[in-house]
Amino acid sequence: MMLITKRKKIGAICGHTIYAISKSETIPILKSPIQSNMAYSKNEKRYKKLLSTVDLTKDFFFSYTYNVMHSLQRNLCRNETGLVHYESMFVWNEFLTLGIRNTLKNSLWTVALVYGFFKQVKLSISGENIFQTLIARRSRHYAGTRYLKRGVNEKGRVANDVETEQIVFEDVLEGCPTQISSVVQNRGSIPLFWSQETSRLNLKPDIILSKKDPDYEATRLHFENLVMRYGNPIIILNLIKRCEKNLVKLFFVQSLRKPSDLSIKAYPKITV
Repeated sequence: MMLITKRKKIGAICGHTIYAISKSETIPILKSPIQSNMAYSKNEKRYKKLLSTVDLTKDFFFSYTYNVMHSLQRNLCRNETGLVHYESMFVWNEFLTLGIRNTLKNSLWTVALVYGFFKQVKLSISGENIFQTLIARRSRHYAGTRYLKRGVNEKGRVANDVETEQIVFEDVLEGCPTQISSVVQNRGSIPLFWSQETSRLNLKPDIILSKKDPDYEATRLHFENLVMRYGNPIIILNLIKRCEKNLVKLFFVQSLRKPSDLSIKAYPKITV
């Protein structure tokens, strides 16, 4: 069992404290119903070693009272409680806590961990004190390192999907009404089947386009998921370099050429 033994406050949203992990500990469960030979198996030792390499004190955050895995708008508009929050693509310990949550039929003994970035600062503008909060939530689906994870998978999940939210609100006494603003944007790999072969001798490996999905069903699944999460219209900002024009053409022309219920607008790369 992995326990968070020490925490530190890194911010607050609407009176709800957000914490980071300062220290964690792995504790063996004695008299476990799991077979003893499994506990000492080769695979189990390998999984323990991999888990021990994860530094929970970096980039993980949580809250006991605020659903930090969701945007402010979703928290205000939907009255969701309990186990529903663990279905979020941004809860990284969803699988590890699945057994105990299913057994107890609640989440009282677990804490949902979000992986990404959280920073809150206090600013003074025109004599008014405000708090600016920046949250980046990284998806646990199809995550990986640069070059090793690219494009989309069969379920419409794109590589390195990150939701970024900026929350701004006034610094007022607790219980007093306040104005609050939230802006959310999403970034991820281009939702096509493509890859790049890594090489120490080639710092910019060529892009390999696959013909695996000629009907672009995975691309459609990706945008349907975006509509379900954020609603229409979906606005695409092209950040691809001009030298990668073949990938641009495939994405903005072929993958969106069929009739659809989705409202999609594409914009070229913006240079500042």
